[in-house]
Amino acid sequence: MTFARIFARGCIGTRAPLVSVEVFISRGIPSLSMVGLPQTAVRESKDRVRSALLHAGFEFPKYRVVVNLGPADLPKEGGRYDLAIAIGLLAASQQIPTQDLERYEFIGELSLSGDIRSTNSVLPASLACQNANRLLILPYDNLNEARLCTSASNHGAKTLQEVCQYLAGTGLLYQAPYLPPLAQKYDKDMNEVQGQPFPRRALEIAAAGRHHLLMIGSPGSGKTMLAERLSSIQPSLTLEESFEIATLYSCKGLWDHTLWGQRPFRSPHHSSSSVALVGGGSKPMPGEISLAQHGVLFLDELPEFDRRAIEVLREPLESRSITLARAAYQITYPAAFQLVAAMNPCPCGYKDDPHRACECNPDIIARYRAKLSGPLLDRIDLQVRVPPIEYKVLLKHTTTSESSADIQVRVERAAQIQLLRQGCYNAQLSPKHFPTHAAMSEEATQFLLKAANRLYLSARGVHRVIRVGRTIADLNQSLNMTQQHLSEALAFRLD
Repeated sequence: MTFARIFARGCIGTRAPLVSVEVFISRGIPSLSMVGLPQTAVRESKDRVRSALLHAGFEFPKYRVVVNLGPADLPKEGGRYDLAIAIGLLAASQQIPTQDLERYEFIGELSLSGDIRSTNSVLPASLACQNANRLLILPYDNLNEARLCTSASNHGAKTLQEVCQYLAGTGLLYQAPYLPPLAQKYDKDMNEVQGQPFPRRALEIAAAGRHHLLMIGSPGSGKTMLAERLSSIQPSLTLEESFEIATLYSCKGLWDHTLWGQRPFRSPHHSSSSVALVGGGSKPMPGEISLAQHGVLFLDELPEFDRRAIEVLREPLESRSITLARAAYQITYPAAFQLVAAMNPCPCGYKDDPHRACECNPDIIARYRAKLSGPLLDRIDLQVRVPPIEYKVLLKHTTTSESSADIQVRVERAAQIQLLRQGCYNAQLSPKHFPTHAAMSEEATQFLLKAANRLYLSARGVHRVIRVGRTIADLNQSLNMTQQHLSEALAFRLD
C-alpha cells in the first residue's frame, strides 16, 4: 500500500483555496475512483491522466486507486487538477522521487499526449501559492500571467515529462521575470472630436472625479465617439488597481498581457441579460460590471436594454461591488466601474434636432423614457445633451481640438489632489466627509439650497451635485467650492 499527497489550487471567485490531492494505492481489482465532490470535467480526468502517463513513458498503476480531492465540501470543476493527480499517481506508485513534494503546488490540464494546457484563475493561484511559501508549477502558456506577482516562484512546463524530469533533478523548467505594468496607450484621441465643447467638458469632469455620465443626442451627434475616448484621458492606474483588473480577467479566462496596466473599456450589446451584466451562473462568474473594474462600462442605446437588466445596476452603482449568492456559498466581486451611457431623446432620435422633425407622438416618447427609472437616473452624476454637428465644421477641419494628452494632464492633477486630500475620488466621497473635504462658502450653500428646492432634487441628487462641484473646483485648483462651481455642476443635471 502506498500513499501520496499533492497540493493544488481551486477556483472560487477571485480566491484560490488550497486543494489537497491524496492518492492511495492498494491491492484489489484494478480501478480508479475519485471522491471529494468532483464535477464532470474532474471525473473525466482519469482518462486524460491515464493516456498522458502512458505517452510520457510511465506505467498506470494496475491496482485499486482512490483519489481524494479535499476539502470534500469544496466544489471542484475543470481540468486544472489533472497535473496534480498525475504527479500524485506517479509518487504513490514510486515512479518519481517523493521527497520535497510538499514544497510544490501543481495546476494544469493534461492532453491525451501528455501536453499541459492552460487554465484559468492562474493569477489568484500564484498569489496564494506565494503566501504559502510554495513553488507553483503551471502550464507554460500561463507563465506570462503568473509573473505579474512580484516575488512568486513560478515554473512553467509544456509537458508532463518535463515536470517529472524537473522533480527528478534531471531537467529544468521555464521561468519568466516580473512584468511591470505597461504604459497607458490608446489608439483613439480627443483631438479627433470636432466641436462639442459642452460634452467634452462633461467628459473631462467625469474622468477627473470618476463620475457616471449619460449623453443624450440625435443619431450621429458623436455620443459613441466621445465615450470611446474617455479612457484616453483617465488617470493612470496604480499597481494595486492593475492587479485587481488582472485578477478578474484571470478568473474569467480572458487575461492577455496587452491588458496589463490599461483601463478596461467594456461595451456590451443591448441584448445582454442581467446575468451577463452583473455576473452569475451555476458557478458565479464576474459580469461586465466587474470586468470594467477601474474602467468604463459603456451602454450604448440605453433604453434598448431590458429594463430588468438596467435596474440591477442600481445597487452596484452605489456599493461598487456585487454579491452573487448560491445555495452553498456566496461570492463578492468588485464593481468599481464608471458608467457611461448614451441614448436618443426619442425612438426616432430627432426630437431635439434643429433640422429634422420628430415623428414620435408624446405617448411614445413617454413610454420610451419610462424605460429608465428615476432612481437609476438619480445615480448618474452628469447628464448632458449632445447636439448634432454641422457638416461644414466636419469638412473644413478648422477647429483645433485639444489632444487627450493635454486633457489628461489636468485630469491627473485633479485626481492627485483628491487622492492626497481624502484617499479616494470625489465620486466615492462619503457625505460624512463633506464638511472637511467638500467645504463651500455660505453664499454657495444658500445657492445650492435654492437650486435644490426649485429643481426638486433628492438628497442623493444634492450629494451628487456637491461631488461634481468638488471635482470642478479641483480641476480649477480651488481650495473651496464656490457658487460658480456648483452652478456648472447643476448645468449637468437635466430636468
